[in-house]
Amino acid sequence: MKKNTAPKTATTQHYPTHQSGRTTAPDHAVSHQLNNRSRSAKRILLVDDDPTVRDSLKEVLIGEGYAVIPAANGEEALHLAARLPIDLALLDLNMPVMNGWETFQQLTFEHPLIPVVIVTAKPNQLFTAVGAGAGALLEKPMEIPTLLQTIKKLLNEPARNRLARLTGQETDFHYQCASRDPAH
Repeated sequence: MKKNTAPKTATTQHYPTHQSGRTTAPDHAVSHQLNNRSRSAKRILLVDDDPTVRDSLKEVLIGEGYAVIPAANGEEALHLAARLPIDLALLDLNMPVMNGWETFQQLTFEHPLIPVVIVTAKPNQLFTAVGAGAGALLEKPMEIPTLLQTIKKLLNEPARNRLARLTGQETDFHYQCASRDPAH
């Protein structure tokens, strides 16, 4: 795995939250952060309502050279995807405001070429994820090397494979069940 030697510029910024739970990160703030990254960096929409998970994954992804667009819920994710270029989405399922499957449906309707990795602690989602046309399902807690490998594969996948997956045709699907501590 190639490590990015560029200095890590990850800073956690906090924005006000509406009563609905929607974070009000101004588009210009996210755009500015993305413009500070290399123009060749792939842009990942990271959607998770847990700030600890979101911040941890953001740090890992930035360390790997990706530009990260964080969102605290599905509504915010769709708002950002409508205004910013996205190369891949990491999407949690259990979220307020708009759940992950509703977000997935709307995101893939509006942006069918964006590969989506479902990252969730919600059990029994494999058949739903395959049937919906997700590129991958990784159950929490997950292994970071597997996540990074899955992201890389999906980013390099031809657009025709993404469209085939969404139309129910057989394509590669990446799945990792929750990693468990063997001592328990």
